[in-house]
Amino acid sequence: MKAKTFIVAGLVGGIVNWLLGWLFYGILLKDTFPQPAESTNTMIFILLGCLTFGLFISYIYNRWAQISTAATGAKAGAIIGIFMNLFYNFFNLAMNPEMTTKMFAIDFVVSVVMTAITGAVIGALSGKLNGKPE
Repeated sequence: MKAKTFIVAGLVGGIVNWLLGWLFYGILLKDTFPQPAESTNTMIFILLGCLTFGLFISYIYNRWAQISTAATGAKAGAIIGIFMNLFYNFFNLAMNPEMTTKMFAIDFVVSVVMTAITGAVIGALSGKLNGKPE
């Protein structure tokens, strides 16, 4: 695994994930989901979480799976998104009284789409940085 590929693809993927979250949760679905308090710390922590997620996906793709195309990255991203979102939302449904099954379903679909797109970007970028044709 090349460290440069892991870091660059992971950071770009994290930024893509952050922008998708802003689009879906901050604009399109802002009336469906509770919005975080507007503060610099909140946005910094959300960005750090997205960057961490991008690095996580990049590590899997570059260290273990050798994923280097957008199509394979999207498929793997969707699978990762399914399991991570089910894990998170089942706990959220159990512990958060504001969470509804409708919110669960919407969040599930949005998160899988976001993770698939993030995975596609990381996969394609990993392939380009490693010199593999798409």
